[in-house]
Amino acid sequence: MKFAYRFSNLLGAVYRQGNLNFSKDGNAVISPVGNRISIFDLKNNTSETLPISTTKNITCVGISPNGNLAIVVDEDGAALLVSLVTRAILHHFHFHKPVHSISFSPDGRKFVVTKENVALMYHAPGKQREFNAFVLDKSYYGPYDETTCIDWTTDSKCFAVGSKDMSTWVFGAERWANLIYYSLGGHKDVIVGCFFEKDSLDLYTVSQDGTLCIWESDTEPDGLVLSKKQLQREEQEEDEEEEEEGMEGREGEVIRGKAHTQKDKKHNKNVRYKQASKHFFNKEGDFNNLTAAAFHKPTHILVTGFASGIFHLHELPEFNLIHSLSISDQRIASVAINSSGDWIGFGCSRMGQLLVWEWQSESYVFKQQGHFNNMASLAYSPDGQYIATGGDDGKVKVWNTNSGLCFVTFTEHSSSVSQVTFTSSGMVVVSASLDGTVRAFDLHRYRNFRTFTSPRPAQFSSLAVDVSGELVSAGAQDSFEIFLWSMQTGRLLEVLGGHEGPVSSLCFSPVQSVLASASWDKTVRLWDMLDSWQVKETLALTSDGLAVTYRPDGEELAVATLNGEISFWSPQSAAQTGSVSGRHDLELGRKETDKVTAKQTAKGKSFTCLCYSADGEAILAGGQSKFVCIYNVKEQMLMKKFEISCNLSFDAMEEFLDRRKMTEFGSLALVDDGAGDGEGVNISLPGVRKGDMSSRHFKPEIRVSSLRFSPTGRSWAATSTEGLLVYSLDGSMVFDPYDLDLDVTPESIHKQLRLKEWTSAIVLAFRLNERALKQEVIETVPHDQIGVVCGSLPDIYVEKLLGFIASCLETSGHLQFYMSWAQSLLMLHGQKLKNRSGAILPTLQALQKAIQRHYDSLSKLCDFNKYNIRYAVALSKQRGVKRAAEEVEGEEEEEDEDDMSEERSEASLEEAEMIL
Repeated sequence: MKFAYRFSNLLGAVYRQGNLNFSKDGNAVISPVGNRISIFDLKNNTSETLPISTTKNITCVGISPNGNLAIVVDEDGAALLVSLVTRAILHHFHFHKPVHSISFSPDGRKFVVTKENVALMYHAPGKQREFNAFVLDKSYYGPYDETTCIDWTTDSKCFAVGSKDMSTWVFGAERWANLIYYSLGGHKDVIVGCFFEKDSLDLYTVSQDGTLCIWESDTEPDGLVLSKKQLQREEQEEDEEEEEEGMEGREGEVIRGKAHTQKDKKHNKNVRYKQASKHFFNKEGDFNNLTAAAFHKPTHILVTGFASGIFHLHELPEFNLIHSLSISDQRIASVAINSSGDWIGFGCSRMGQLLVWEWQSESYVFKQQGHFNNMASLAYSPDGQYIATGGDDGKVKVWNTNSGLCFVTFTEHSSSVSQVTFTSSGMVVVSASLDGTVRAFDLHRYRNFRTFTSPRPAQFSSLAVDVSGELVSAGAQDSFEIFLWSMQTGRLLEVLGGHEGPVSSLCFSPVQSVLASASWDKTVRLWDMLDSWQVKETLALTSDGLAVTYRPDGEELAVATLNGEISFWSPQSAAQTGSVSGRHDLELGRKETDKVTAKQTAKGKSFTCLCYSADGEAILAGGQSKFVCIYNVKEQMLMKKFEISCNLSFDAMEEFLDRRKMTEFGSLALVDDGAGDGEGVNISLPGVRKGDMSSRHFKPEIRVSSLRFSPTGRSWAATSTEGLLVYSLDGSMVFDPYDLDLDVTPESIHKQLRLKEWTSAIVLAFRLNERALKQEVIETVPHDQIGVVCGSLPDIYVEKLLGFIASCLETSGHLQFYMSWAQSLLMLHGQKLKNRSGAILPTLQALQKAIQRHYDSLSKLCDFNKYNIRYAVALSKQRGVKRAAEEVEGEEEEEDEDDMSEERSEASLEEAEMIL
């Protein structure tokens, strides 16, 4: 169970290329990220990456109408049939050519795939209860160039295919007598989208130069007539069905069907289209390519995205502009609309950006963006709730580990961020950059409140913050010095000199004020922060030092060197306690341009990042390889290797070169085709410039730049070329018994529960170690018996129960019940647990993380309710004052009326007296 970590989630990348899709209920976006699929739940604000991967980057995804199946196709045409319910791969298939688009019919019975200039229609899998996936039904030929888009009619009778030859073809899904195929022209550029009107054969086509053509059909969908062969086939199927059901009534039905079709054939005429109107985007002359389009049939809304990052919303067929907005300065690669038509999803491949826009309220529902370039570093917060990452794009991002979403981005750095770390409070992120600054960011106010600089400009490549959070140190790679600042005042305290090479890594001891620094001068120096910043010890290495890290208890030091070794040292005695030779475990791949084999290349490679596990028993190591190795420190042996990626779109993935790519002039990989997004180098006529002349294809090399173990011990994360990969303990491994005996069975546990022997039932459940059974036993214990049970529990089971309570608190809604368990265990066994604090630290941090998460969510809810109640009280008071004021005014008016009546009566008496 200790090393049963599996891929859990992919953070730091939300979209790369391919088409976006919404789930059936419209509440989740399904986005391709490299060779994986991520699902972003917009209602619950969570993200999930499916545990499946293709061999190359995904180009298109098709979702079945019921939302249960997805067909995922990569760059080479390899397809996976995936169940979105069980998250499992159901079938493998290969189309042997790159696929441009894929679409299921609305009734879910067929799906169409376009590759090259052919449209292939397959029977959808799983509809007839037997599983026979991907059976080819028909092949449709017509376009002379590559196909680009597909759309179905609402009744699934026909589909349209757009092509790069500027034509759109309408095909019948069945063998119709009056519609075999129909070709539509009228455009002067590549067709980006074709869309049928709802319950009609009318068609809209959109081309890359910003032209919309509206085509009207002279036939309704009900006017399509089956051909003779198809009719005979259907009649045979009907006859077979009727023979099974019984003979009565069969002749009359068949004759009526024949008479009906013969009558229709006399009046039958072929389907014809005419161009009703033609509209143009970009009337102002700001020419840019239309790159993506989507149409929502029930609301008649057309969404178009452009290469400049602008998108338009039009109402069809009147072509009324609803609104236009710029969401990015990069090309919009994909557009999708959810089932209700309220939300629109946009994907920008260059920025790695995914947006969901609610057009009626004109607000963002979802806005996420990964690092523009590679990630360079990561750090866990002390409670494991957040991960901070720094990238080559100069940004520092903070991610929530529960939701998998980024909630703040700091852009103050002007160059690559080389290292990030949290302070012990967890509310400050410190980052070092090659721009010569170290910055501290406050997670309460989301601002850069400290900027540390050196007297002379220096590029900082390493960073460390001490346990108190007061001392900040950074190592320079050009001046070979270490700089120390005070977090409180922001002043430079000391410049530590002595290294004769670039400082590659820094690490503070978790228990003492001692700083360890590894350098290319083949030494690790230990600096005493309390004794005038003097060198306490100098550890001589056999090769250049690349990474240094302390064990969580501070009793051991691990150093990775250039010769591929990991050496272990005792900081107290400055003696080496062991070493691991990991060069053969790296298993490097061969680059496409390498002249030597992968075996020869591996001789010059080494681990560049190290990280101890939360309990200090194992160490993670990674470098310029697709593998992360986990070693047992005590036994000094390899325990497990994790393959970070199997994506062949990256370089240095294969051990041997593909001989099919080798020619007499060299490797075909050296041939540069320009940018692959349709905007590359394309000079068609003299004097006409189009696209970016500097755009180039390149294959990024796979590497692991940083590794960190979660303080809770439940997961670890790695920054790689793919993004931020999170691996967590496999929850499906339920049977992991402890001190098992023949008498330990579920029956004996239930017997103890019936006898109300709570303590023995808990002990037996933990010996059997099945999660469901443990939860049942704990939740059966009465609330008033929790203290008694905790007091009588054997010491060996206290830590196990505390860890289980921490894991239950993560997901359970019984907060007070489990909090009572945690409080009783800590109050009764606190002193014994304190004596073993180093060993149980991950368990305590997992408990703290769960409590903190519930505290944050509940405090927000309570504040919201408190302010609502205050508002309601203030409103009622205001209404009461208003009502009282109205009553006073009413009384005053009555008094005024009485006075007036008295004055009138007096005046009338005076008048009467005068008359008399």
